[in-house]
Amino acid sequence: MRKKLKLLGVLSILLIYSCSSGEEESVNHSPNILFVISDDQSYYHTSFAGSDFVNTPAFDRVAREGVYFTNCIAGSPGCAPSRSSIITGRHHWQNEQSGQHAAPWLKKHVPFVDMLDQNGYITGRTGKGVSPFQYARDNNDSLWRETDAAGVIHSNIQYEPGTEGDVRPSTGISTVDYFENFKFFMENVRGDAPFFFWYGSTEPHLPYEQDFWKRTKKKLSDVEVPAFLPDHPVVRGNLLDYAVEIEWFDQHLQYMLKYLEGTGELENTIIIVTSDNGMPFPRAKANGYDYGIHVPLAIRYPRAFPRGRIVDDPVNFIDLAPTILDLTNTSAEGMLPITGKSIRNILESSREGTVDPSRQYVFSGRERHSSSRYQNWGYPQRVIRSQEHLLIWNMKPDRWPAGAPQRINPENENELLPQYGIDENGIHHSDWAFTDVGATPTKSFIIENREDKAIRPFFEAAFEKNPEVLLYNIQSDPDCMNNLADDPDYERIKEEMKEVLISELRETEDPRVVGPDTEVFDSYPRYMNMRDFPKPTENSTLK
Repeated sequence: MRKKLKLLGVLSILLIYSCSSGEEESVNHSPNILFVISDDQSYYHTSFAGSDFVNTPAFDRVAREGVYFTNCIAGSPGCAPSRSSIITGRHHWQNEQSGQHAAPWLKKHVPFVDMLDQNGYITGRTGKGVSPFQYARDNNDSLWRETDAAGVIHSNIQYEPGTEGDVRPSTGISTVDYFENFKFFMENVRGDAPFFFWYGSTEPHLPYEQDFWKRTKKKLSDVEVPAFLPDHPVVRGNLLDYAVEIEWFDQHLQYMLKYLEGTGELENTIIIVTSDNGMPFPRAKANGYDYGIHVPLAIRYPRAFPRGRIVDDPVNFIDLAPTILDLTNTSAEGMLPITGKSIRNILESSREGTVDPSRQYVFSGRERHSSSRYQNWGYPQRVIRSQEHLLIWNMKPDRWPAGAPQRINPENENELLPQYGIDENGIHHSDWAFTDVGATPTKSFIIENREDKAIRPFFEAAFEKNPEVLLYNIQSDPDCMNNLADDPDYERIKEEMKEVLISELRETEDPRVVGPDTEVFDSYPRYMNMRDFPKPTENSTLK
């Protein structure tokens, strides 16, 4: 994969020298910003990154004509806390409820979009914004924000299922016509002011229409299966359904790029393309492993950012807000203190590889994802990542990382549903167990076949309890299958990363480390579907 990236980088450099310097005209007004974010897409799944079963020409263009980051780490392996980090420039553990899944968004956590509004930008969005959060419902929610932190929504233009105009390849894909809503914003809302527009696809988030990839030209043989998943036709087909949804997201980006090009706006628009967290498969999303937190990032603005560069500096979602404020000359006054640092110096540099050596580490973490444990407990993790290594601190290793393996029957509070969600016929029901992992054929296949010697290691890797500390060499083991935490050869690296991580958590006043209430994240109310689980005992297998 890395060889493919380097080849693309060389070709991109050649493109730079083929461009006339006359194209780089001066910027006379504030740049527009098109912020583009998919929902659950791992770093490895763009054709620019070398994937053979995902075709992303629009992303590839942004990466080829802009700056491509090989080490962008999401704020969290879950959507709400990760998007919270983007919009505030702060770690999710700094944002109280406003950094937790399906909790209230407090007014005091002001997003950078509000600052752009005050600086003369016209802002808007389509699709998924900063969610899932609970925004104010009435006057009783006086401390909660009223509108989505990503801006005013424009999603009224939709595909009508069953009509000729419904060109969606799958019924699992959103009916929102992202491009037409962007076009409406540009032609009816924006006016002559600079704009910030948030295009938030709900793809490739679950659910998928199973095996709809068969209506495309895709082949099972093209799929590269990560080492933490079994190489089986069920899994390959599931990954192809995921790939088609990524391509739908990319197709609407392509429409937007062509539209901006046609209106003469493209060269004065900063294009930022990323995803909120990793793929919705076992041992990826809702996990601190690389496939859970390592996401694509490409930024294009040829007027100011030397194009065709591949940058290895670790960057984090908390860096996006200060970067956007910096590039638009917008004040952060009114926001809570920003933790991230602008990457403008990297974007405007002509260098590749490591541009800013001071950027050695970035951070991520999680608390709750879905309702998956007794009293809505989460699975707290804190993560530190460098170019070479990933360390995960599992703060509650006695809990099940993917959720408890057994829940209370919602129809009878005195009865437990079968362990692992397996019914009397051997069929797995995803909503019955391990509910931090989304309902996919892959999840069901692994659990139903867990007694098979060939499948057992995948079950254990995805669903069994973990040690407190995990350490991986990302260069040789991007799938995070070989824990090096107890390897004497990695002792120095482990201790250094732990020290840096603890220092960051203390400096940013993570309640899990500095208090005063170290369990506060488990106490926040959740405003989405809830499940009941039995209370674990000291020797319980149900934690």
